[in-house]
Amino acid sequence: MIRTEALSKYFHSDHQEIKAVDGLNLQVNEGEVFGFLGPNGAGKTTTVRMLACLIGPTAGHAWVNGLEVGTADAQIRSQIGILTESPGLYERLSARRNLEIFAELYGVKDVGGQVEKYLRLLDLWDRRDTEAGTFSKGMKQKLAIARSLLHEPPVVFMDEPTSALDPEAAKTVRDFIETLRGQGRTIFLCTHNLDEAERLCERIGVFRQRLIAVDTPDALRRQLFGRQTVIHLAPPSAEASEAVARWIATVRGLSFVKHADVLPAEDGGATRLIITLSDPAAQNPAIVNALVGQGAQIQFVNELRHSLEDVYLSLIQNGK
Repeated sequence: MIRTEALSKYFHSDHQEIKAVDGLNLQVNEGEVFGFLGPNGAGKTTTVRMLACLIGPTAGHAWVNGLEVGTADAQIRSQIGILTESPGLYERLSARRNLEIFAELYGVKDVGGQVEKYLRLLDLWDRRDTEAGTFSKGMKQKLAIARSLLHEPPVVFMDEPTSALDPEAAKTVRDFIETLRGQGRTIFLCTHNLDEAERLCERIGVFRQRLIAVDTPDALRRQLFGRQTVIHLAPPSAEASEAVARWIATVRGLSFVKHADVLPAEDGGATRLIITLSDPAAQNPAIVNALVGQGAQIQFVNELRHSLEDVYLSLIQNGK
Protein backbone atom coordinates (compact mmCIF):
# COMPACT_ATOMS: atom_id res chain seq x y z
CA MET A 1 0.00 0.00 0.00
CA ILE A 2 2.94 2.32 0.80
CA ARG A 3 6.39 1.44 -0.46
CA THR A 4 9.63 3.37 -0.69
CA GLU A 5 12.98 2.56 -2.26
CA ALA A 6 15.99 4.64 -1.17
CA LEU A 7 13.69 7.63 -0.72
CA SER A 8 15.74 10.71 0.16
CA LYS A 9 15.26 14.42 0.69
CA TYR A 10 18.14 16.88 1.04
CA PHE A 11 17.91 20.58 1.82
CA HIS A 12 20.59 23.22 1.41
CA SER A 13 21.32 25.88 4.02
CA ASP A 14 24.36 28.19 4.24
CA HIS A 15 26.07 26.18 1.53
CA GLN A 16 25.58 22.97 3.51
CA GLU A 17 23.61 19.91 2.49
CA ILE A 18 21.17 18.73 5.17
CA LYS A 19 19.90 15.17 4.86
CA ALA A 20 16.34 15.22 6.17
CA VAL A 21 15.52 11.72 4.87
CA ASP A 22 18.36 9.43 3.82
CA GLY A 23 17.69 6.29 1.77
CA LEU A 24 14.39 5.20 3.30
CA ASN A 25 13.35 1.64 2.38
CA LEU A 26 9.95 0.83 3.83
CA GLN A 27 6.78 -1.11 3.13
CA VAL A 28 3.47 -0.50 4.91
CA ASN A 29 0.82 -3.12 4.29
CA GLU A 30 -2.76 -2.56 3.25
CA GLY A 31 -5.04 -2.10 6.25
CA GLU A 32 -2.13 -1.65 8.66
CA VAL A 33 -1.74 1.02 11.33
CA PHE A 34 1.96 1.82 11.09
CA GLY A 35 3.71 3.96 13.68
CA PHE A 36 6.57 6.20 12.54
CA LEU A 37 8.58 7.19 15.61
CA GLY A 38 11.53 9.52 15.97
CA PRO A 39 12.76 12.65 17.74
CA ASN A 40 12.00 16.20 16.62
CA GLY A 41 13.86 16.97 13.42
CA ALA A 42 14.21 13.30 12.50
CA GLY A 43 12.52 13.78 9.11
CA LYS A 44 9.14 12.21 9.87
CA THR A 45 7.06 15.14 8.61
CA THR A 46 9.31 15.49 5.56
CA THR A 47 8.65 11.83 4.78
CA VAL A 48 4.89 12.35 5.02
CA ARG A 49 5.08 15.44 2.81
CA MET A 50 6.90 13.45 0.13
CA LEU A 51 4.46 10.54 0.31
CA ALA A 52 1.55 12.99 0.12
CA CYS A 53 3.10 14.62 -2.98
CA LEU A 54 3.47 17.98 -1.27
CA ILE A 55 7.22 18.11 -1.91
CA GLY A 56 9.32 16.14 -4.34
CA PRO A 57 12.06 13.72 -3.28
CA THR A 58 15.70 14.44 -4.02
CA ALA A 59 16.33 10.79 -4.86
CA GLY A 60 14.68 7.40 -4.70
CA HIS A 61 11.14 6.25 -5.40
CA ALA A 62 7.86 5.83 -3.54
CA TRP A 63 4.45 4.32 -4.29
CA VAL A 64 1.16 4.99 -2.51
CA ASN A 65 -1.81 2.75 -3.27
CA GLY A 66 0.06 1.44 -6.33
CA LEU A 67 0.71 4.91 -7.76
CA GLU A 68 4.22 6.32 -8.08
CA VAL A 69 5.11 9.58 -6.38
CA GLY A 70 6.29 12.08 -8.96
CA THR A 71 4.32 10.61 -11.85
CA ALA A 72 0.77 10.27 -10.48
CA ASP A 73 0.70 13.02 -7.87
CA ALA A 74 -2.83 14.28 -8.54
CA GLN A 75 -4.23 10.74 -8.30
CA ILE A 76 -2.35 10.08 -5.07
CA ARG A 77 -3.64 13.30 -3.50
CA SER A 78 -7.19 12.29 -4.37
CA GLN A 79 -6.77 8.92 -2.63
CA ILE A 80 -5.17 9.98 0.64
CA GLY A 81 -6.26 11.85 3.73
CA ILE A 82 -3.90 14.02 5.76
CA LEU A 83 -4.19 15.12 9.36
CA THR A 84 -1.46 17.60 10.26
CA GLU A 85 -0.36 18.56 13.77
CA SER A 86 -1.97 21.98 13.30
CA PRO A 87 -5.59 21.68 12.08
CA GLY A 88 -5.48 24.77 9.82
CA LEU A 89 -9.24 25.37 9.76
CA TYR A 90 -11.17 28.34 8.41
CA GLU A 91 -11.92 29.64 11.88
CA ARG A 92 -14.57 32.21 10.91
CA LEU A 93 -16.61 29.58 9.08
CA SER A 94 -18.86 27.03 10.69
CA ALA A 95 -17.81 23.43 11.19
CA ARG A 96 -20.25 22.35 8.50
CA ARG A 97 -19.01 24.93 5.98
CA ASN A 98 -15.38 23.95 6.62
CA LEU A 99 -16.19 20.40 5.63
CA GLU A 100 -18.41 21.37 2.70
CA ILE A 101 -15.57 23.33 1.09
CA PHE A 102 -13.20 20.37 1.21
CA ALA A 103 -15.83 17.88 0.17
CA GLU A 104 -16.46 19.99 -2.93
CA LEU A 105 -12.73 20.23 -3.64
CA TYR A 106 -12.45 16.44 -3.42
CA GLY A 107 -15.40 15.99 -5.75
CA VAL A 108 -17.54 14.17 -3.19
CA LYS A 109 -20.90 13.31 -4.79
CA ASP A 110 -23.11 13.57 -1.70
CA VAL A 111 -21.54 16.55 0.04
CA GLY A 112 -24.30 17.05 2.60
CA GLY A 113 -24.51 13.37 3.43
CA GLN A 114 -20.77 12.94 3.94
CA VAL A 115 -20.48 16.09 6.02
CA GLU A 116 -23.32 14.96 8.28
CA LYS A 117 -21.89 11.44 8.53
CA TYR A 118 -18.53 12.55 9.89
CA LEU A 119 -19.87 15.34 12.09
CA ARG A 120 -22.12 12.76 13.74
CA LEU A 121 -19.36 10.13 14.00
CA LEU A 122 -17.12 12.62 15.78
CA ASP A 123 -19.89 13.98 17.97
CA LEU A 124 -19.87 17.45 16.39
CA TRP A 125 -23.28 17.49 14.75
CA ASP A 126 -24.87 19.61 17.47
CA ARG A 127 -22.15 22.24 16.87
CA ARG A 128 -22.33 22.09 13.08
CA ASP A 129 -23.25 25.76 12.66
CA THR A 130 -20.77 27.09 15.23
CA GLU A 131 -17.67 28.94 14.04
CA ALA A 132 -14.66 26.62 14.11
CA GLY A 133 -12.57 29.31 15.81
CA THR A 134 -14.65 28.95 18.97
CA PHE A 135 -13.93 25.22 19.27
CA SER A 136 -11.60 23.70 21.85
CA LYS A 137 -8.34 22.09 20.68
CA GLY A 138 -9.93 18.67 20.87
CA MET A 139 -12.97 19.71 18.84
CA LYS A 140 -10.76 21.33 16.21
CA GLN A 141 -8.72 18.16 15.92
CA LYS A 142 -11.88 16.08 15.52
CA LEU A 143 -13.07 18.45 12.81
CA ALA A 144 -9.71 18.10 11.06
CA ILE A 145 -10.04 14.30 11.21
CA ALA A 146 -13.47 14.56 9.62
CA ARG A 147 -12.02 16.77 6.88
CA SER A 148 -9.32 14.21 6.10
CA LEU A 149 -11.89 11.41 5.66
CA LEU A 150 -14.70 13.05 3.69
CA HIS A 151 -13.66 11.44 0.40
CA GLU A 152 -13.20 8.00 2.02
CA PRO A 153 -9.47 7.67 1.28
CA PRO A 154 -7.89 4.20 1.57
CA VAL A 155 -4.67 5.74 2.98
CA VAL A 156 -4.55 8.25 5.83
CA PHE A 157 -1.48 10.10 7.10
CA MET A 158 -1.69 11.39 10.68
CA ASP A 159 1.03 13.63 12.08
CA GLU A 160 0.85 13.88 15.89
CA PRO A 161 -2.96 13.50 15.99
CA THR A 162 -3.25 13.84 19.79
CA SER A 163 -0.57 16.48 20.36
CA ALA A 164 -1.57 19.06 23.00
CA LEU A 165 -4.99 17.46 23.54
CA ASP A 166 -6.43 16.84 26.99
CA PRO A 167 -6.78 13.15 28.00
CA GLU A 168 -10.48 12.96 27.14
CA ALA A 169 -10.04 14.46 23.67
CA ALA A 170 -6.95 12.32 23.03
CA LYS A 171 -8.93 9.18 23.93
CA THR A 172 -11.69 10.19 21.51
CA VAL A 173 -9.14 10.55 18.72
CA ARG A 174 -7.48 7.21 19.56
CA ASP A 175 -10.84 5.45 19.64
CA PHE A 176 -11.65 6.85 16.23
CA ILE A 177 -8.33 5.64 14.83
CA GLU A 178 -9.26 2.18 16.12
CA THR A 179 -12.51 2.48 14.19
CA LEU A 180 -10.63 3.38 11.01
CA ARG A 181 -8.41 0.34 11.43
CA GLY A 182 -11.52 -1.81 11.64
CA GLN A 183 -12.59 -0.40 8.27
CA GLY A 184 -9.41 -1.68 6.60
CA ARG A 185 -7.80 1.70 5.95
CA THR A 186 -4.03 2.03 5.90
CA ILE A 187 -2.90 4.54 8.54
CA PHE A 188 0.58 6.06 8.66
CA LEU A 189 0.88 7.51 12.16
CA CYS A 190 3.67 9.87 13.23
CA THR A 191 3.64 10.27 16.99
CA HIS A 192 5.78 11.06 20.03
CA ASN A 193 3.26 9.31 22.27
CA LEU A 194 4.78 5.86 22.78
CA ASP A 195 1.83 4.54 24.75
CA GLU A 196 -0.39 5.58 21.85
CA ALA A 197 1.87 3.80 19.36
CA GLU A 198 1.85 0.67 21.54
CA ARG A 199 -1.93 0.55 21.63
CA LEU A 200 -2.69 1.46 18.03
CA CYS A 201 0.09 0.19 15.79
CA GLU A 202 0.67 -3.30 14.46
CA ARG A 203 4.25 -2.36 13.58
CA ILE A 204 6.48 0.59 14.30
CA GLY A 205 9.46 2.09 12.53
CA VAL A 206 12.06 3.99 14.55
CA PHE A 207 13.50 6.71 12.35
CA ARG A 208 16.17 9.38 12.53
CA GLN A 209 16.97 10.52 8.99
CA ARG A 210 17.17 6.83 8.16
CA LEU A 211 15.19 3.81 9.28
CA ILE A 212 16.88 2.30 12.34
CA ALA A 213 14.49 -0.60 12.95
CA VAL A 214 11.02 -1.77 11.96
CA ASP A 215 8.90 -4.57 13.46
CA THR A 216 6.13 -5.19 15.96
CA PRO A 217 6.75 -3.74 19.45
CA ASP A 218 7.01 -7.24 20.95
CA ALA A 219 9.47 -8.42 18.30
CA LEU A 220 11.68 -5.38 18.91
CA ARG A 221 11.59 -6.07 22.66
CA ARG A 222 12.76 -9.64 22.10
CA GLN A 223 15.50 -8.53 19.70
CA LEU A 224 16.88 -5.96 22.15
CA PHE A 225 16.28 -7.50 25.55
CA GLY A 226 15.31 -11.14 25.05
CA ARG A 227 12.57 -12.59 27.26
CA GLN A 228 13.11 -12.24 30.97
CA THR A 229 11.45 -13.92 33.92
CA VAL A 230 11.40 -12.30 37.37
CA ILE A 231 11.20 -14.70 40.31
CA HIS A 232 10.39 -13.23 43.73
CA LEU A 233 11.83 -15.32 46.58
CA ALA A 234 11.01 -15.01 50.27
CA PRO A 235 14.11 -13.81 52.13
CA PRO A 236 15.93 -16.69 53.85
CA SER A 237 15.78 -16.70 57.64
CA ALA A 238 19.50 -17.28 58.11
CA GLU A 239 22.72 -17.28 56.12
CA ALA A 240 21.03 -15.02 53.58
CA SER A 241 24.03 -14.35 51.35
CA GLU A 242 24.97 -18.03 51.17
CA ALA A 243 21.42 -19.04 50.32
CA VAL A 244 21.04 -16.43 47.59
CA ALA A 245 24.42 -17.39 46.14
CA ARG A 246 23.31 -21.02 46.06
CA TRP A 247 20.05 -20.13 44.34
CA ILE A 248 21.63 -18.02 41.62
CA ALA A 249 24.30 -20.68 41.03
CA THR A 250 21.55 -23.27 40.64
CA VAL A 251 19.75 -21.14 38.05
CA ARG A 252 22.92 -20.35 36.12
CA GLY A 253 23.74 -24.04 36.02
CA LEU A 254 20.67 -24.81 33.92
CA SER A 255 21.68 -25.26 30.28
CA PHE A 256 18.82 -23.22 28.82
CA VAL A 257 19.39 -20.12 30.97
CA LYS A 258 21.05 -17.38 28.93
CA HIS A 259 21.70 -14.95 31.77
CA ALA A 260 20.70 -14.55 35.41
CA ASP A 261 21.18 -11.76 37.95
CA VAL A 262 20.09 -10.99 41.49
CA LEU A 263 18.39 -7.75 42.37
CA PRO A 264 18.87 -6.77 46.01
CA ALA A 265 15.86 -7.02 48.28
CA GLU A 266 14.12 -3.77 49.08
CA ASP A 267 13.35 -3.01 52.77
CA GLY A 268 13.62 -6.62 53.79
CA GLY A 269 11.31 -7.75 51.02
CA ALA A 270 11.65 -10.46 48.43
CA THR A 271 14.89 -11.34 46.70
CA ARG A 272 14.38 -11.06 42.96
CA LEU A 273 16.08 -13.14 40.30
CA ILE A 274 15.97 -11.81 36.72
CA ILE A 275 16.53 -14.63 34.24
CA THR A 276 16.85 -14.32 30.44
CA LEU A 277 15.27 -17.25 28.56
CA SER A 278 14.29 -18.19 25.04
CA ASP A 279 10.94 -19.73 26.04
CA PRO A 280 9.77 -18.74 29.54
CA ALA A 281 6.48 -20.63 29.35
CA ALA A 282 8.28 -23.92 28.75
CA GLN A 283 11.36 -23.27 30.90
CA ASN A 284 9.95 -21.55 34.00
CA PRO A 285 8.68 -24.81 35.61
CA ALA A 286 12.17 -26.33 35.55
CA ILE A 287 13.62 -23.21 37.18
CA VAL A 288 10.95 -23.24 39.88
CA ASN A 289 11.56 -26.95 40.62
CA ALA A 290 15.33 -26.39 40.84
CA LEU A 291 14.96 -23.47 43.25
CA VAL A 292 12.46 -25.28 45.47
CA GLY A 293 14.89 -28.19 45.58
CA GLN A 294 17.47 -25.78 47.01
CA GLY A 295 15.12 -24.63 49.75
CA ALA A 296 13.87 -21.43 48.13
CA GLN A 297 10.36 -20.22 48.88
CA ILE A 298 8.84 -18.71 45.74
CA GLN A 299 6.32 -15.93 46.24
CA PHE A 300 5.43 -15.35 42.59
CA VAL A 301 6.79 -15.45 39.03
CA ASN A 302 6.17 -12.96 36.25
CA GLU A 303 7.68 -11.88 32.94
CA LEU A 304 9.65 -8.64 32.84
CA ARG A 305 8.10 -6.54 30.11
CA HIS A 306 10.20 -3.66 28.85
CA SER A 307 8.25 -0.59 27.85
CA LEU A 308 8.16 0.72 24.32
CA GLU A 309 10.02 3.72 25.72
CA ASP A 310 12.90 1.38 26.67
CA VAL A 311 12.89 -0.01 23.13
CA TYR A 312 12.72 3.41 21.51
CA LEU A 313 15.47 4.97 23.63
CA SER A 314 17.77 2.00 23.11
CA LEU A 315 17.34 2.17 19.34
CA ILE A 316 17.74 5.95 19.15
CA GLN A 317 20.80 6.00 21.40
CA ASN A 318 22.50 3.04 19.73
CA GLY A 319 21.32 3.55 16.15
CA LYS A 320 23.96 4.67 13.68
